[in-house]
Amino acid sequence: MSSSKLIQETIADHTVTVTRFEEACSTVIAEMAEKCVEALKSGRKVCFFGNGGSAADSQHFAAEFVVRFRKNRKGLPALAFTTDTSILTACANDFGYDAVFARQVEALCVPGDIVVGISTSGSSRNVVAALEFAKDNGITAFAFTGESGGACGENADCLLAVPSPVTARVQECHLIAGHLICDLVEIAFADTKSTIAGS
Repeated sequence: MSSSKLIQETIADHTVTVTRFEEACSTVIAEMAEKCVEALKSGRKVCFFGNGGSAADSQHFAAEFVVRFRKNRKGLPALAFTTDTSILTACANDFGYDAVFARQVEALCVPGDIVVGISTSGSSRNVVAALEFAKDNGITAFAFTGESGGACGENADCLLAVPSPVTARVQECHLIAGHLICDLVEIAFADTKSTIAGS
């Protein structure tokens, strides 16, 4: 296949997927944003986790909560459970890799917090374990997955299941969903000001 053909087909597939995604997921995106606003206004936090590209998305979304998305406002409490190599490696070594996110939910989250597990397959065992622990302990659980939802969806209070079997398309839509949630949350905090000079 020529490069031009590949580019054309990929963009066409992306466009079709985004249209289906809008139809299937707009309501749950709005619900997730509303729940995040409620949690943050109650002094709670939002925590993100996933593997590989989903780990990068977790860090990306947490950064936009803490720093900003488009507008200056106070920092919002968010964490990515993918960034502390000492915690990740100690837990993986002592308890196994499947526990690396659930252990952090146990240690760092309280009822009223929100955790966001990101898994394109919906079956990443460490993401499932963390969502399951959260849901069993009064912590609101969101899952970002591909079309099946998988075990992540079964353990989520809110499920965003992108209607595509293609990992790249799912990841692209996860990014759109994360940005939309950041945008909607930021609008709710638009009148808040940071106490840090220069921000």
